[in-house]
Amino acid sequence: MTTDYRIQSEPFYQQQANEVALYQAAYTARLPVMVKGPTGCGKSRFIEYMAWKLGKQLITVACNEDITASDLLGRYLLEANGTRWLDGPLTTAARIGAICYLDEIVEARQDTTVVIHPLTDHRRQLPLDKRGELIHAHPDFQLVISYNPGYQSLMKDLKQSTKQRFVGFDFDYPSAELEASIVVSETGADLDTAAKLVKIGSTARKLKGHGLDEGISTRLLVYAATLIKGGVNPTDACRMALVRPITDDADIRATLDHAIDAVFA
Repeated sequence: MTTDYRIQSEPFYQQQANEVALYQAAYTARLPVMVKGPTGCGKSRFIEYMAWKLGKQLITVACNEDITASDLLGRYLLEANGTRWLDGPLTTAARIGAICYLDEIVEARQDTTVVIHPLTDHRRQLPLDKRGELIHAHPDFQLVISYNPGYQSLMKDLKQSTKQRFVGFDFDYPSAELEASIVVSETGADLDTAAKLVKIGSTARKLKGHGLDEGISTRLLVYAATLIKGGVNPTDACRMALVRPITDDADIRATLDHAIDAVFA
């Protein structure tokens, strides 16, 4: 069983503004952090990088609509010799002083997310009602949540009583020059290819709300560059990595395929 949740090697992260210093200030004060931004723009990589930079353990939970409070807190397991309590990821992080990262928090039910409230104010406590135990969070513990505001709805949004327990970061896709340099650093692709991929990504992002729910992410640009670096024809790589995953609409596909042909002509 894994007991050391430290990031073993430095994750690549390209700072966009002063978010690293601001996060360090939030961690020093042990303030809970909320990170918002579109899919694949670097939210999770940023948290991994900060955990590595701070030398702290990181426990990540990918939230979904089926996650329960017990999944976060823990549960009793039935064994041959009786029952055994198993801590959930949130409980483990609070005990050992890790950063607990709840990714896409809005995907979890609201009756599940309320369990984080006692950890996100002056109390820094976690009640385990099933065990009759009250955990006082380790001094190094910090809670971080993330979500994509573009997918918000009345049914999938955080309550104000939850939001106002966090300090927040707004993430977005980087500038064209910075995004191209990220693609180069992540894949070893040449700068010209990276710049062309970024241009296609920019075209797709302008279609958000006009046929696309979400634009092409930096993550997908990295996928395309990886395929091209591996010898795949650029137009084929772009269709495979940038177009087919994000839409089934024939007209949108045709528009993006035309943009790819124009850029890589």
